[in-house]
Amino acid sequence: MSDSGQSPGQGSRMLNVPSQSFPAPSSQQRVASGGRSKVPLKQGRSLMDWIRLSKSGKDLTGLKGRLIDVTEEELKKHNKKEDCWICIRGFVYNVSSYMEFHPGGEDELMRAAGSDGTDLFDQVHRWVNYESMLKECLVGRMAVKPAIPKGLLPKSQMISTKEGPSSPSYDWFQTDSVVTIVIYTKQKDIHLDSIIIDHQNDSFRAETIIKDYSYLIHIGLNHEVQEDFSVRVVENVGKIEIVLKKTENISWKCLGHPLEKHNSLIPKKDTGLYYRKCQLISKEDVTHDTKLFCLMLPPSTHLQVPIGQHVYLKLTITGTEIVKPYTPVFDSLLSEFKEPVLPNNKYIYFLIKIYPAGLFTPELDHLQIGDFVPVSNPEGNFKISKLQEVEDLFLLAAGTGFTPMVKILKYALINVPSLRKVKLMFFNKTEDDIIWRSQLEKLAFEDERFDVEYVLSAPTSEWKGKQGHISPALLSEFLNRSSEKSKVLLCICGPTPFTEQGIKLLHDLNFSKDEIHSFTA
Repeated sequence: MSDSGQSPGQGSRMLNVPSQSFPAPSSQQRVASGGRSKVPLKQGRSLMDWIRLSKSGKDLTGLKGRLIDVTEEELKKHNKKEDCWICIRGFVYNVSSYMEFHPGGEDELMRAAGSDGTDLFDQVHRWVNYESMLKECLVGRMAVKPAIPKGLLPKSQMISTKEGPSSPSYDWFQTDSVVTIVIYTKQKDIHLDSIIIDHQNDSFRAETIIKDYSYLIHIGLNHEVQEDFSVRVVENVGKIEIVLKKTENISWKCLGHPLEKHNSLIPKKDTGLYYRKCQLISKEDVTHDTKLFCLMLPPSTHLQVPIGQHVYLKLTITGTEIVKPYTPVFDSLLSEFKEPVLPNNKYIYFLIKIYPAGLFTPELDHLQIGDFVPVSNPEGNFKISKLQEVEDLFLLAAGTGFTPMVKILKYALINVPSLRKVKLMFFNKTEDDIIWRSQLEKLAFEDERFDVEYVLSAPTSEWKGKQGHISPALLSEFLNRSSEKSKVLLCICGPTPFTEQGIKLLHDLNFSKDEIHSFTA
């Protein structure tokens, strides 16, 4: 999504923020400006060389990945070739490293050193996607005095602590047909699954997860908007853009009025669970007692459950609300693991074992196609960064404790270049209890890095594989590293006694706390 290259004069309110594509292709600003001359660049200072440098991991800002608010006084201090900061559209970049790579030469960049170079930039090369070009040079955003956006009531008090992230902020702008809400998280590690959006009637709710904190935008919109919207995240800048389509092409004088906890930043652990009603689309048998449920999110919801996290399903049973945690899976282990084409991935899949004598799962199983189930925001403390540079990934699962392993397994095989092997030890009572057995075996056949072993506690006499319960003997044979000092991650999930016993045995085998992650079944 972009703002379609609208010039600042269009729409009644525009926010001066970086855009992916500007100006419009037909704009005169796409024509090379007179007076600009290129200078010969030194050997090894081409655009490709700059791209290589910017992707090398070198700290080009001098801030070790932190984003800061920059005052005018601070900006003015950085006005030398070896220490040069420039502001473009409210964002401050340390361009010291870029000096020798700039086609217009160092002198042209120095004209904006320690100051706001937006006008100069627009005169020379407004069409350049500096947001991408200089993303590793981003120092932060210009500090501005708090101002109440026109037509919006005063923002509620920010709740923050010294230990928390820098206070995020938001703003909005509009064209004739759309309203764009922009959230500045001031963090680089922001993805599409960091933002959860629910729009019902005139209530607009956007919760952004920033580390262990929740930043909430909660507004009663001033006018009606259409059901569908788009979300775009500029990850390295930490900016989120939400584009709402107006029902009527009229100018909004204000965005709306604040609702409960609007513009608050509070620890995630202190936020309540928020639910939206999802529609049951299908359910199919996977084993004799386990089914694959498919739920569809409401049209005006954006929710992607991060890998290794769970949600709560809520049912009202005999007048009492009952909630149970479930970890979403893919619809198949063998389907291609791709980012959804559309920003809003509308379906959530669950593998759920039905307990005939239970309270919750029989009620869930009795739901008819088309019925609704409230689904909460994601919860969980697994961080995808745990998989970075892992060479050996060991998964220990009992029964439906397999569900957290599904996405971890697929993600690791496709997205972790350092990975040498993934081994799953899958504990069940009988062969009939093994979830997705044929898919697991096909995956092991297709990818030589993956191997699966089954352990049955109540096998038939025909069973030739391993049997029993989790034990030192089983684990010591299973947990063989690809090399003596390989980086290892062990994930374990199952009934509480299984998980507790497993963690104890892993510690006994000298695996450290940092190498083990347990999930609650």
